[in-house]
Amino acid sequence: MQDNPDIGAAPPVWTRLRFEARAAAADEPTMASYIDAAILSHDTICRALAFHMAEKLAGPEMGAQQVRHVVANAYDLNPDLVEAAEADMQAVLERDPACRGLLQPFLFFKGFLALQTYRVANHLWRQGRETLAFHFQSRASELFGVDIHPAAQIGRGVMLDHATDITIGETAIVGDNCSLLHGVTLGGTGKEVGDRHPKIGKGVLLSVGAKVLGNITIGDEAKVAAGSVVLKDVHARCTVAGVPAKPVGQQPCCEPARNMDQSIPDDTTA
Repeated sequence: MQDNPDIGAAPPVWTRLRFEARAAAADEPTMASYIDAAILSHDTICRALAFHMAEKLAGPEMGAQQVRHVVANAYDLNPDLVEAAEADMQAVLERDPACRGLLQPFLFFKGFLALQTYRVANHLWRQGRETLAFHFQSRASELFGVDIHPAAQIGRGVMLDHATDITIGETAIVGDNCSLLHGVTLGGTGKEVGDRHPKIGKGVLLSVGAKVLGNITIGDEAKVAAGSVVLKDVHARCTVAGVPAKPVGQQPCCEPARNMDQSIPDDTTA
């Protein structure tokens, strides 16, 4: 079934994206041709995403048509990928004060595009197509400055804000509705093998330059302050800061990833 907005059957994200695309094409004629090619000429958001991602990810190894076929096939086989993309766009719109609509993350925000590239790579990884999955990981790293292993597990409604230098390792898990700012690393602590990367709960805020290392757990709605190095488990709704990071208090409010509140509580508790 097609989600054509002209017959009233489209989900809200696709309807709004097309509306914004029409307005942007009228306001900026120099971009009108690409906006039409990337969005307005398609009947579904999955086809639009496949086209735009292919234009971004194409290179000497794989042309745009090949990439587009791979991405479109992934979306056809796994509709959850499209639902996750919609949730990711909504997350950016809700949390980033610089974002004026859905068109910006869709066309321009490299955090969103890197995350969608990872989602396709993860789908390929689960199909056993590891070489192609690694290719997509490599392209995302080259183009967007974001290095996410295709075997990592990332929930939906996630925002990679600015995104440069975000690194997420092979056995890392990131829950739904998290926000990761630039310079975040979810890494190991050495040459150990097996399950060696962090497990991030739901609604967690990882601020600028936070380094979370080892097979540790960050509880739901916790907050890691900018520049912190986390080497031990963090309780749910706790704020940690420092090198090495230590608890500096409970959250004064819930959902730090949604609120993007990076302040440190005054009332410290160890």
